[in-house]
Amino acid sequence: MGVGGGEGEQRRGEMMAISSLFNDQQNPIQQVQVKFKEVEVGLKTWLSKQSIPVEAAVVSTMSGVQGAFIGGLMGTLSPEMPQTDPQAMASMKQAQALVGGPWVQARNFAAITGVNAGIACVMKRIRGKEDLESAVVAALGSGFAYSLVSQGLQGQPINAITTAAGFAVFQGIFFKLGERFSKPSPEDPFYTRSRTMLLKLGLQKYEKNFKKGLLTDPTLPLLTDSALRDVSIPPGPRLLILDHIQRDPEIKGKRGK
Repeated sequence: MGVGGGEGEQRRGEMMAISSLFNDQQNPIQQVQVKFKEVEVGLKTWLSKQSIPVEAAVVSTMSGVQGAFIGGLMGTLSPEMPQTDPQAMASMKQAQALVGGPWVQARNFAAITGVNAGIACVMKRIRGKEDLESAVVAALGSGFAYSLVSQGLQGQPINAITTAAGFAVFQGIFFKLGERFSKPSPEDPFYTRSRTMLLKLGLQKYEKNFKKGLLTDPTLPLLTDSALRDVSIPPGPRLLILDHIQRDPEIKGKRGK
């Protein structure tokens, strides 16, 4: 018993030393990216289990805060619009939203980003996909919200309609351009957890080995030393990967089912 325990402690110490070596070699920026990715994946997983109103409220709030921060920063860097004739100011309310102070821009950007993200979230949950129609509907809502906060209830309805229509047109154009120029990899969604694990261990260069062997996320609980060896992963990284899988309670739970 004492000998077996000593060997176990020695093996654990060797793996911790190897892990420390790889982590020390990892770029600090990559470490921050890994932590951010872990938080992002965890938040998305949690949101996916919530009701539509809860998810929409959280997404809208987070996006609104981000928009307010960006708008406030832009307002700090841009000058205030000079006070001129009241009639001229009334005809330049849209321009005022772009050149106003920090509060004006923070308010407007928060409305635009928060409403857009919230509607897009609801549309995705209801329709099960992100497409042109969902993007246009979200843009219409953000256009109305922008018109409301920038002009108030005294604004002309036609202005709100034209603003929302303009947002929808631009959003539709950007969506189609994104579809044309982006080249999403159909395999990426199947390697999300694997990629996060490899980044955390500082072994991201072996992602191509996982893809070569079709070691997708569902195969993680089934991984063995021989399976990793078959995709040409060296002994040291194999030990780290298997030890990480053994320590991950979620992966171990799936293995036991």
